[in-house]
Amino acid sequence: MRIMFMGTPEIASSVLEAVAQTGEEIAAVVTQPDKPKGRGYNMTPPPVKVTAERLGIAVSQPDKIRTEEFARYLDEIDPELIVVVAYGKILPKFVLDKPKYGCVNAHASLLPKYRGAAPIQRAIMDGERETGVTAMYMDEGLDTGDMILTRRVEIADGDDFFDVHDKLAKAASEAIVETIGRIKDGTVTRTPQPDGATYAHKIEDADMVIDFSCGAKRVYDKIRALTPSAYTKTPDGKRLRIVAGEYDAADGDGGECGQILSVSGGRIAVRCGSGTLYITKCQPEGKRAMGAADLVNGRRIKTGDILG
Repeated sequence: MRIMFMGTPEIASSVLEAVAQTGEEIAAVVTQPDKPKGRGYNMTPPPVKVTAERLGIAVSQPDKIRTEEFARYLDEIDPELIVVVAYGKILPKFVLDKPKYGCVNAHASLLPKYRGAAPIQRAIMDGERETGVTAMYMDEGLDTGDMILTRRVEIADGDDFFDVHDKLAKAASEAIVETIGRIKDGTVTRTPQPDGATYAHKIEDADMVIDFSCGAKRVYDKIRALTPSAYTKTPDGKRLRIVAGEYDAADGDGGECGQILSVSGGRIAVRCGSGTLYITKCQPEGKRAMGAADLVNGRRIKTGDILG
């Protein structure tokens, strides 16, 4: 089967690798353009490009795909199936209609929950104990197509974004390989999505701000969902990213929301709306990530300070 693969980040790279290992013909890979990253703003290729080049597969990185130029490129590749994993753009109808066997997608949620751009982060932020991958046929809507199969994944209490991402990457690889097999042997089925859709909107800067008036469990879930981007501010107004922590849902005595209750045992205890958050690893503005004890020893923070 002549396949075109479209994807960009690490999870897509894992699926591309799995499809390549099946021996199917991957005629081309389409991914996002290189982007500047880091302090030096060096142009950095997306993970899918790196994997495709290592596998010896031709790569295209169009700025836009709703163009005549991309339509001609699609005619030239003439794929029988298009596999899409976190490509980053909605496909126009002429792309969806091109392949004989359609366009299939691995979406990182149990649809119809968490349609949209940030399903992994939103599921963890919401305290979900389970998520998964849905292999589906694509249509013109946002993750609204008919479902083919699902793979369920546990979200353990200590899992952060990277832990859940790696579990989903494995599940997505298995789901797409099985989907391709079903299409080839004629056993693939289509199931319309049920009612009850929810949306996982793109993570904005406002989502990254920690609100200590929430319960400690909810604060903890945000930290692990957005690792290492969730932040508060120290009394001098500088950002403090909370990289890792623990929580106690039981209410203690005294303190206002965001107040540091103690700085001992390698943990910084912070009062929340209910319960206590214990910061174990953090990253002050302009500094590298460090243990909570190092932050305290550097005299950047002390008992009684208010965060946020």
